Amino acid sequence: MAIRPIRILGIDPGLRRTGWGVVVAEGSRLSFVACGCVESNGKLSLAERLRELHIGLTEVLERHAPHEVAVEETFVNKDAQATLKLGHARAIALLVPALADLSVAEYASNLVKKTVVGVGHAEKAQVGAMVRVLLPKATPKTADAADALAVAITHAQHRQARALARRVLESAS
Repeated sequence: MAIRPIRILGIDPGLRRTGWGVVVAEGSRLSFVACGCVESNGKLSLAERLRELHIGLTEVLERHAPHEVAVEETFVNKDAQATLKLGHARAIALLVPALADLSVAEYASNLVKKTVVGVGHAEKAQVGAMVRVLLPKATPKTADAADALAVAITHAQHRQARALARRVLESAS
């Protein structure tokens, strides 16, 4: 039985820049497809900036037609206002694929780093370097795009275990 290739979109939410990365997983083999950032204009109102992110992510979904989506969970920092704004951007990152009827998985930042680098508190530079090792054809121009590819890689590694857990829970109820 042939393994069906799965196109995965990873998203690293941010209000200024939301990174995105697309990979194809075929069994344990990963292939780079594309990556980039959706940017919002900091001079606009919050609502207008969120609209820009929505439009940009919708275009990414239409262009790359992923089968599954993975989003990095919000990192809480000391600045409550910044955390709240990040939460708004993250909501757009969850909403856009949900509106397209795609399954959306969420991964903690530490799990993404541990999966890609082997250490849960890795630096951004280490994540970017390992993304380039795991996906030699990857061309992330920003740390946000590299982080999004790391989220997609994490989903590729964990998706089967998540599906099994979901089936076990469904059969138990």
